[in-house]
Amino acid sequence: QVQLVESGGGLVQAGGSLNLSCLASGLTFDDYAMTWFRQVPGKEREGVACISWSGANTFYAESVKGRFTISQDDAQHNVYLQMDGLKPEDTAMYYCAAVGYGVEACSLEAWAYTNWGQGIQVTVSS
Repeated sequence: QVQLVESGGGLVQAGGSLNLSCLASGLTFDDYAMTWFRQVPGKEREGVACISWSGANTFYAESVKGRFTISQDDAQHNVYLQMDGLKPEDTAMYYCAAVGYGVEACSLEAWAYTNWGQGIQVTVSS
């Protein structure tokens, strides 16, 4: 059974940084694409950044390009989201998600993902 547990969220001032972690169990990164999503109340879940199973391919939402970096540590079964230059509009619940992919690719579409973490709050004050 796949389990995903997020950590590293919290409150930060605008312009600051946070590094989110997602500890994955029950899967091997060789088989799975990993993605970070975020959601604010009343809005759809938004794909923020994804990474293919080998780490060779990454994709970012336009709103976070140049500020966020996704990476993974295969040995520790962690996926990270380094968030720099945070803005108040980055405030949201952040979720880690995983899906088994047979190709070297990933998606920012929520419907494509079958495994989700419980989410962690990120709040950016102005």
